[in-house]
Amino acid sequence: MKHELDDRSGPPGEGPDAPRRTFLKAIAAAIAGVAAVLPPAVAGAATLFDPLRRRERDATSIRVASLSAIPQGASPRRVTVSSDRVDGWTHYESTPVGAVYLRWEGERVQALNVVCPHAGCSVNLARAGTHFACPCHRSRFALDGTREEGPAPRGLDELEAEVRDGEIWVRFQNFRPGIEEKVPI
Repeated sequence: MKHELDDRSGPPGEGPDAPRRTFLKAIAAAIAGVAAVLPPAVAGAATLFDPLRRRERDATSIRVASLSAIPQGASPRRVTVSSDRVDGWTHYESTPVGAVYLRWEGERVQALNVVCPHAGCSVNLARAGTHFACPCHRSRFALDGTREEGPAPRGLDELEAEVRDGEIWVRFQNFRPGIEEKVPI
């Protein structure tokens, strides 16, 4: 008796189904590769671009003082600005984010950021209470924040302030130092 050999017999990987098996193996490897690479890539991109996502161009108003803390006719008062902050999964309550000088200007309260627009130093009120001075680079500012002398490219940055129910609220933000334009950071 003569035995006929089946066409599909032979070493594994050969025969009419071999190209299909090779194709399915390649597809499975590609899917596994994407499944292994995609989650870390997405997480890495999210981490990389997180500061851009968090950047708040439009500052929110923060309660900084009661109206009674700033008597009319008094020298400007330096007030620390504190706000809640969320960093990743951590929530920080009442964290100092900056400071302002508050003073009456006519019938309104004026808020000036304490940061010198020259190099980002903190300005001080002169002992006589007649002007603001930067201790680092000799910039001098009038009580209304206008630049009087020194290397500062602009006056002190005025912030939006309003009185609500006997409380002073300020739209706090910092601005880029060293340039004439008032550009938020």
